[in-house]
Amino acid sequence: MKRIVIFASGSGTNAENLITYFKNRTHASVIQVLTNNPHAKVLDRAKNLQVSALSFNRIAFSQTDDVLNILKAGDPDLIVLAGFLWKIPEFILNEFPNKVINIHPALLPKYGGKGMYGNHVHEAIVNNKETETGITIHYVNEHYDEGAIIFQAKCKVLPTDTAQHVAANIHKLEMEHFPKAVDQLLNDK
Repeated sequence: MKRIVIFASGSGTNAENLITYFKNRTHASVIQVLTNNPHAKVLDRAKNLQVSALSFNRIAFSQTDDVLNILKAGDPDLIVLAGFLWKIPEFILNEFPNKVINIHPALLPKYGGKGMYGNHVHEAIVNNKETETGITIHYVNEHYDEGAIIFQAKCKVLPTDTAQHVAANIHKLEMEHFPKAVDQLLNDK
């Protein structure tokens, strides 16, 4: 069985969607959720779905091997960033080559990079009068949002849309496509 570890920083709706999607599958499952936020709602979501969940601090993540050792012990086939806001250290990427992916709430390479997450992205899209946006699932490398693109899905942006409208449309795309794209990626490995 393929093993998935999820990193998340916030409410965890994408993590919950992935856990639920893989819950009764025979070929893959989410074995653990890791977060940098000890107050993140994703911890409650994981607990309610009976998935191991741990929080860690920046020292454990980037200055010691603590998080790396947790990952090694779990032996994941795929590490999925689902609303995780910290840059993954190179030593973790080197240990898990082509096994770390992220979902981004825009059509990369547009609206990527440090500080471009959540409402920051949606507001920029509305302010720049974009006519479409979407989601990008991509491999993670040493630079924010620059890894190879795996999958994109698009939606229209109307002239009357607010950042909240865009966020709602992006959320729908994430819920529909993220688990399927992860599943397809695991099947291809």
